[in-house]
Amino acid sequence: MTLLETSTASDAATATYSSQAPRSRREQIVDFMTNYSIETTPGGASKIDDFRDHLPVGTKVAVTFLPGSDWRDTVATAKRLRNEGMEPAPHVAARSLPDTKTLDEYVRRLVGEAGVKQVVALAGAVDRPIGDFVDSMQLLETGVFDRHGISKIGVAGHPEGSPDIPEQAIWQALRWKQGFAERTDASMYICTQFVFESQPIIDWDRQIRSEGIHLPVHIGVPGLATLKTLINHARACGIGASMRFLTRQAKNVTKLMTVNAPDTLVSNLAHYAETDPECGIKRVHMYPLGGLKKSAAWSNAVADGDFQMHRDGVGFTVNREVA
Repeated sequence: MTLLETSTASDAATATYSSQAPRSRREQIVDFMTNYSIETTPGGASKIDDFRDHLPVGTKVAVTFLPGSDWRDTVATAKRLRNEGMEPAPHVAARSLPDTKTLDEYVRRLVGEAGVKQVVALAGAVDRPIGDFVDSMQLLETGVFDRHGISKIGVAGHPEGSPDIPEQAIWQALRWKQGFAERTDASMYICTQFVFESQPIIDWDRQIRSEGIHLPVHIGVPGLATLKTLINHARACGIGASMRFLTRQAKNVTKLMTVNAPDTLVSNLAHYAETDPECGIKRVHMYPLGGLKKSAAWSNAVADGDFQMHRDGVGFTVNREVA
């Protein structure tokens, strides 16, 4: 496997802030990956015989509500995850819901049938909303989540911006969500798009803290996939900086079909989380772009400490066969 991030420049930017001696890089990585969450689509879930074969019981699994899909499929997948011992965190996509009545039925069934305790409220990648909702803030304002006992809510974070949302609007939305968390009893966190380089994420995290946004961050990490697959996903999501990073890697055509692991990315972010007391990154959220089985196996190995550090002291390779 090759390194997803080849630069160690972030080490210079993550000098030790603690007066205590930091833990070893290995210990930092294990702690950072412990209790990772992961994502599945209803379609992807249909290819998994039993999630317990791949994930520790109690793992938080986000369930997508993709454009053009039926929210009932998300309910069914969440119910199955609950029955197999996982903690479902279904997406609620504003632009794919026609009205408050449908939203209420959706959330009622998530809670009643799947025992859902948390959701991820998103605008959704739909150019034209099919109904009354345009963004996640409108969903929050309905009071539906509170009415059904949902108090833990993830909201979107865009460290590299979004092709669909102006930069100013992204910051306004983050400030609004911080304010909503402060004036309600909602336990909110930011779940970001997947990223490929650590330094832009570190810079973004420090920036939002300086702007008074203190919601915990669940950082999106791409799972095991070929460079070609990663480029296709980055292009589809409009992730500019990462797209340029991946394109540079792709200049070596022989690497296009090589499976990449996010070891250096995880290692650098783990080091940042360890050494900067102001770091807001509290959890890793895996996007299994190359398939849940491979990404889960890699994540489990890292969380178990079953890996070998590279000579550079930053990258590592898991000892298990995962690809």
